[in-house]
Amino acid sequence: MDSKTTPRGASLYGSSETAPARATQDRIDIPEFAPSLLPSGDIRPDRFLDREISWLDFNARVLELAEDPELFLLERVNFLSIFASNLDEFFMVRVAGLKRRIATGLAVPSAAGLSPIEQLEKIMQDGYQLQQRHAAVFAEHIRPALAEEQIHLTTWQELDETARAELHKIFAEKVFPILTPLAVDPAHPFPYISGLSLNLAVVVRNPVSEKELFARVKVPDQLPRLMSVDGPRAGNVAGRIARFIPLEEVIAVHLDQLFPGMEVLEHHLFRVTRNEDLEVEEDDAENLLQALEKELLRRRFGPPVRLEVTTDINPSIRALLSRELGVEEDEVYNLPAPLDLRGLSVIAGIDRGDLHYPKHVPHTSRHLNESETSKAANVFAAMRRRDILLHHPYDSFSTSVQAFLEQAAADPKVQAIKQTLYRTSGDSPIVDALIDAAEAGKQVLALVEIKARFDEQANISWARKLEQAGVHVVYGIVGLKTHCKLSLVVRQEIDGLRRYCHIGTGNYHPRTARYYEDLGLLTANEQVGQDLSRLFNQLSGYAPKSTFKRLLVAPRSVRSGLIDRIEREIANKQAGLAARVVIKVNSMVDEAIIDSLYRASQAGVQVDVIVRGICSVRPGVPGLSENVTVRSVLGRFLEHSRVFAFANGGEPAVFIGSADMMHRNLDRRVEALVQLSAPEDISYLMTLMDRYMNPAVSSWHLDETGCWTRHHKDDGGAPLEDIQSWLLASRARQRAVSRR
Repeated sequence: MDSKTTPRGASLYGSSETAPARATQDRIDIPEFAPSLLPSGDIRPDRFLDREISWLDFNARVLELAEDPELFLLERVNFLSIFASNLDEFFMVRVAGLKRRIATGLAVPSAAGLSPIEQLEKIMQDGYQLQQRHAAVFAEHIRPALAEEQIHLTTWQELDETARAELHKIFAEKVFPILTPLAVDPAHPFPYISGLSLNLAVVVRNPVSEKELFARVKVPDQLPRLMSVDGPRAGNVAGRIARFIPLEEVIAVHLDQLFPGMEVLEHHLFRVTRNEDLEVEEDDAENLLQALEKELLRRRFGPPVRLEVTTDINPSIRALLSRELGVEEDEVYNLPAPLDLRGLSVIAGIDRGDLHYPKHVPHTSRHLNESETSKAANVFAAMRRRDILLHHPYDSFSTSVQAFLEQAAADPKVQAIKQTLYRTSGDSPIVDALIDAAEAGKQVLALVEIKARFDEQANISWARKLEQAGVHVVYGIVGLKTHCKLSLVVRQEIDGLRRYCHIGTGNYHPRTARYYEDLGLLTANEQVGQDLSRLFNQLSGYAPKSTFKRLLVAPRSVRSGLIDRIEREIANKQAGLAARVVIKVNSMVDEAIIDSLYRASQAGVQVDVIVRGICSVRPGVPGLSENVTVRSVLGRFLEHSRVFAFANGGEPAVFIGSADMMHRNLDRRVEALVQLSAPEDISYLMTLMDRYMNPAVSSWHLDETGCWTRHHKDDGGAPLEDIQSWLLASRARQRAVSRR
């Protein structure tokens, strides 16, 4: 439920240069990929799980939350919407990419041993079954449960005359003027169908010639998908009736107004998913922004990869759509109406406190409140006292990271601010702070990744806004996305310049920080400051040979550094010292990392993996991975932090940072991990990782066959502990103690 559990945020970027700057230095040296670190005689062709099928398994876990009758009802609705959004992106990117590679002859067998055709067939079959299950959950469980709470997804036939009259009026004023019926005949070719748009396939008859004709009407996406029958505040109070009707149904009732003089015979709903992945060869582009804008335009015309139609569609209309759109039979999904259940987010947003998780208000980290009498903590003073490990959303983002940058922008002693931006909100206070700092005469550098998937257009807009304000904007190193989460503030103090740093696992996005679980480190440590200075110089200028002491930086040293740490655990185990590896990530795919974990397991090292999404590790296989345990936690907050912890012979070493264990992160992105130094912070994360792995905590368990099983109740049927609820309660207890 990664990228798509959140509102699309604008990753703000811009430049003070006339043309966008992207460092032209040679690419960072990428180490040769090692396909296996296992001894050659021990290489097993079946040691990896297929990444695409694993992703579908992840989305099935999201669906399990929607199926859980003990979860708050509107949260279940939200998980249905998230599932639909996730699956759309999977088809737009992963399925589309696989089909493109097959078509061009570039596809190779997956790491799991499946041929490209076998993999595609399995994906299409499993994806279809999941989507049918998704539709059944809504129709058989969620919809009736909503009705019991007086929240109805209604039909035109179920409405009374008063409600119909109001919808007639709304249609005439707000819907009809923006509809465009498109005829298909010898003078009008079959129209282009944009990706993810809902459409009505309409058959009309000319009463004079008796000729039947086909037409298409697009359901406008600038209007709410579900129209409130009872006004905008419907359902905001428990017991009040809230009724919604799909926009396409209202349009269907009024089709005679779109085709006056014609007889409307039938209509059917359909939806197309297209290849919407981007390919920008910025090495050859004189202007990266222009190249990206051109590619965004091309994205709209990507080839179809999926056609969704309602189960009641006329077979001849289905055949016509398949033929004109160029989709194969296995790419057509017959589903019950309504299609596109992303629209359920409207219902999920109803203000019914009794049907949502209890409200959570993040509080300021206790380390930022120490010895502070003013309303706003002095972040710089707190950072001088100690490193501050932040855990969002349990710790407030606005009073920590945001306050850090806002205070830096307003502080006359601050000389420079350097910042990476990957995704952020359109009204971001982070961007406002950078603009304020630049206008105050400070040196401000924004390292912008305008190719953050599906946020590209917003990022281009913010890039230009920052440029106009005088912010120096660069786009990193040619051929690499900049995904690391870094802030560096340089401040003039009595004893000279001091560097203040933030290194995080999540984006600088104030809105998503409320429900993304992430970690961040605020530190004034001199060594970390030097490392960040070197890294920013590498990203904005010419410093390809930079070395780091507290950081691991991809694509040069994250994979090799982590493998080195895993090798040390093997040596420690053999020497009779404490040895253990714990990794918490969003995705675990990289074969070299996985093989190193297998080697550790074979040496007797306990390996614990906590993964939210994709996982290619096959745990519990005798002789290969019997000491590997894999867990997955999904819930109220999106688990997004990355933690790499090692027993290290009794002196634990812990890293946090931006990198997942995927080829793209380790080979094609700039990522940064920082090693923690404060014993309290190390102890906190080691204890937290233990709790994630605790059998008494609710989670999904992965077995050697690749099957995920949910464990959320004990043998007596009592619910297991929810770790996110435990963390919320833990923070509440800390605040209560601090107030005494």
